[in-house]
Amino acid sequence: MNTESGVANIPYDTIDLTGERIMLVGGAGFIGHHLALELRRKGAEIVVLDNLQINNVVKILTDASLDPVRRQLYLNFLTSRFEMMREAGIHIETVDARMFPEFARAFNTFLPTKAVHLAAISSAVVANQVPGLAYDLQITSLRHLLDLCQLKESVCRQVQFLSSSTVYGDFEGSSVDETVRPQPKGVYANGKYMGERMMREAKRLFGLDYTIIRPSALYGIRCISGRVSQKFVENAMTGKPLLLEGGGSGMLDFTHIDDLIEGMVRSLGVSGGLSRTFNITFGNARTIAELAAIVKDVVPEVKFEERPAAAEKPKRGTLHIHRAKEYLGFVPSRPLETGYREYCQWYVNEWRRAAAMVGK
Repeated sequence: MNTESGVANIPYDTIDLTGERIMLVGGAGFIGHHLALELRRKGAEIVVLDNLQINNVVKILTDASLDPVRRQLYLNFLTSRFEMMREAGIHIETVDARMFPEFARAFNTFLPTKAVHLAAISSAVVANQVPGLAYDLQITSLRHLLDLCQLKESVCRQVQFLSSSTVYGDFEGSSVDETVRPQPKGVYANGKYMGERMMREAKRLFGLDYTIIRPSALYGIRCISGRVSQKFVENAMTGKPLLLEGGGSGMLDFTHIDDLIEGMVRSLGVSGGLSRTFNITFGNARTIAELAAIVKDVVPEVKFEERPAAAEKPKRGTLHIHRAKEYLGFVPSRPLETGYREYCQWYVNEWRRAAAMVGK
């Protein structure tokens, strides 16, 4: 067992976070609500801070681009998130972490022992369209969190920062590990990399322990972020073809949300923190064509349409997870063949339920 980690050989089911008070900054989103629910199951007291600017019911209700079925579907997902957190005893506060006074009030009232920073615009495409807002949400909120952690009244011992595999930029080979120097492109990736640098400086300047998490190509229930895994199922349900750029040869390290959450929880279970960066992925890149084939198994009538490869799309591949295995005992358990198939079947059922609700 790696004694530095304290969790490397501990079965996941036995991790107990009773006594920890964990604050999730920007925690009402796809990843955040899953993490909040699991941390609560592990015994931690949880508060979620979110300005709800991204996870916005009003935005969904007023978005003219959404057809009635998708609008109802997304509302169902958001309602389920908040109901599940309420039933689990998770406290949710509408706080804009960019506004220091209201953030400080919430922080000093809850007095977290650990904190997780998740605040961001989750879409790289949208981030490029509104760079000022994207940087503001990510960087300003993180700066305020780190400022609060260094106050003498703070009992926060560890901050976990959710970064992204996009910080690597174009892969020079078929895979990367955490020793590869990041070459981020675009607002989203550069914002994440700036956040990573801020975490390391906080450790150097005032000894705050941290963990940096780099996930990749997430999929899972109650997601409304518009990832390719979600778009493919929706296209299949609306009779639109699945677009396979370059014949679907592009590679992504698709990762089930449950695997990501286990890795994040394991790193939060470390006594004193590790102050390391971890790839938390499935650790085996697959092609877009393989993803599409699973959709076709679930929705046989779906059609494929090939397009030339987009020159601006980054070259991706496998993110090695050897470090997470060594220090955290992280071993993913949801391969694409079962995890994504279950997700597709769940999504089809939810789609049909939403359609019935709006009389379609």
